[in-house]
Amino acid sequence: QMQLVESGGGLVQAGGSLRLSCAASGRTFSSYTMGWFRQAPGKQREFVAAISWSAGYTFYANSVKGRFTISRDSAKNTVYLQMSSLKSEDTAVYYCAASVRYMRTTADAYNYWGQGTQVTVSS
Repeated sequence: QMQLVESGGGLVQAGGSLRLSCAASGRTFSSYTMGWFRQAPGKQREFVAAISWSAGYTFYANSVKGRFTISRDSAKNTVYLQMSSLKSEDTAVYYCAASVRYMRTTADAYNYWGQGTQVTVSS
């Protein structure tokens, strides 16, 4: 079993920055892919970014490429999502997730989920 706890959400003005954290515990993570997803009201959960825990390979959704950066700190068992140049359309609940499958971008490929953290971007 793996536990994921997100933090760092909040209210920010358009053009601002925010960093989300996801603290992982309960299992060894070297073979996992860690992902960030988001879900806006009335919309489906969508992929944001993923990172392979062992090698640190990253992949981003086109909508956030160049603005968001996913990273991990193995010593702290923590994954981060640095968000910059935020837009109103980035407003959503952001979820951290873990998958035993490599670099997947669909929610159904992820085995463990955090509780989510709200990000609100005001225009």
